[in-house]
Amino acid sequence: NMIVYVEKKVLEDPAIANDENFGPVKKKFCTFREDYDDISNQIDFIICLGGDGTLLYASSLFQGSVPPVMAFHLGSLGFLTPFNFENFQSQVTQVIEGNAALVLRSRLKVKVVKEHRDKSSVQNGIEENGLVSANLEKEVGKQIMQYQVLNEVVVDRGPSSYLSNVDVFLDGHLITTVQGDGVIVSTPTGSTAYAAAAGASMIHPNVPAIMITPICPHSLSFRPIVVPAGVELKVGFS
Repeated sequence: NMIVYVEKKVLEDPAIANDENFGPVKKKFCTFREDYDDISNQIDFIICLGGDGTLLYASSLFQGSVPPVMAFHLGSLGFLTPFNFENFQSQVTQVIEGNAALVLRSRLKVKVVKEHRDKSSVQNGIEENGLVSANLEKEVGKQIMQYQVLNEVVVDRGPSSYLSNVDVFLDGHLITTVQGDGVIVSTPTGSTAYAAAAGASMIHPNVPAIMITPICPHSLSFRPIVVPAGVELKVGFS
């Protein structure tokens, strides 16, 4: 008595399409088109098969609240995927029957503000390259996009070969200027991702915090900073 949604590429997978035992089940499946269909209010429970990247992708589909996620480990790293696939039937049954504990994870609410160089480049919320801008708001000469992210936000030098100077403000006060390749602002979940690779500490997901990590800083005095969750960080170029 469940309505099951799967990704479109799952329905079109040759291994599934050619399996006679799967035919009757396949007819009951629903699917969705990413960036077109809004499924945020139709899903009560998510099962992820893959690695951490699969879970991050699933999270990005829900820009409001995210339904409970049961993540099975089929990838290389498994910081976010605690369930083993070998005994999936008994584990899924337990969760559906309510025998499960939830771990709540915080996300960052991100607002990206860009100055308009060419005001004709954005029309009706669609950029030149055809991508639909997320939650596009209009200001005079500015383009604002909002996202909810589970891992981190990275502000870096892009294709430039020079050092960048990135100003970091905490609740309106300048706390430091990062001279280097950029800065990573991560959640406790994201502390095991890019931030860990850049030399930062790992933060337990139950610790309400935000971590600011420099990427290859030119100064020897700047180390990763942990600030309380809920503060407003502003990161911009000098």
